[in-house]
Amino acid sequence: MVDTGLTHPVSRAHFAGLGFAVPERVLSNDELAGMVDTTDEWITTRTGIRSRRLLRSGERLSDLATEAGKAALANANLSAENLDMILCATTSGDYLWPAMACVVQGNLGAKRASAFDISAACSGFCYTLASAAAFIESGVARTVMVIGADCLSRHVNWSDRSTCILFGDGAGAAVLTAGSADAGILTSTLGADGSMVEHVWMPTGGSANPVTAEMLANNEFGLQMRGRDVYRFCVEVVPKSIVESLCRVGLKPSDVDLLVLHQANLRIIGAVAERLAIDESRCFTNVDRYGNTSAASVPIALAEAAQQGRLKPGAIVVTAGFGAGLTWAVNVIKWTGN
Repeated sequence: MVDTGLTHPVSRAHFAGLGFAVPERVLSNDELAGMVDTTDEWITTRTGIRSRRLLRSGERLSDLATEAGKAALANANLSAENLDMILCATTSGDYLWPAMACVVQGNLGAKRASAFDISAACSGFCYTLASAAAFIESGVARTVMVIGADCLSRHVNWSDRSTCILFGDGAGAAVLTAGSADAGILTSTLGADGSMVEHVWMPTGGSANPVTAEMLANNEFGLQMRGRDVYRFCVEVVPKSIVESLCRVGLKPSDVDLLVLHQANLRIIGAVAERLAIDESRCFTNVDRYGNTSAASVPIALAEAAQQGRLKPGAIVVTAGFGAGLTWAVNVIKWTGN
């Protein structure tokens, strides 16, 4: 694991604004039950998900990401011209290349901003927060937009009940600015275990195994996941990483005011919180309404938490992502934002 916190930073990355965007199309469990062999009760009991949002044909993920970015800028009372950098966490951008961050940069008219993507699947936004914080702490940038956006509905096999019930589409964004060293993103921890690549992956579509007409005809294209293995991994690794991150800045789980975990599954969120002895009242969840939106889940949750008045100045907020790679990431934040 890598600790990205600087020992004595001159400044830290503070949240200046948050925003999110989700598609209008809602797919309920009951509607999904008409597509595959499942029921609302089966899905809800095992995942906590009741509905998810899906992009319609012709709608683009970059448009959602741009909308989220505009909302974050408005919330921060800043313009696109203020941005030094745009970082986008995604594994399902509009194109294989260029980076979706470049598409968003063009859409926003942020001509001063550098732009690139980070690919860490469901951990992506937390990885991106750590990266943005390092750029700000080192003085390379002062104002950075970080975006988490994914549309995994276009990468699942809709006949595979074990995966198609889980995923929804969405985008969330934050604007980070340089601020005092005694608050903001206090530290981040990034981790990966590449020996578990096949636990969650897209084995087709890359340069190693390009999609063919035969694959499509045989329905061999789509995300694959070993759900039980991923569950055990997350419940073991994520709490330890959170404790280590908190200890690094002299804190403990009882000091956490709000825990914002990747919204993968209500059971995982509950199990991690239980291991940390953090009551559910200090956990934010919206997986019931959006499903697993991959890299978008943490920023959407943060934006909704802010709207609900759950992010108070001085609050200790912990964000954590975990997913394909297998990867995980934790950010410890002393909140000062809106």
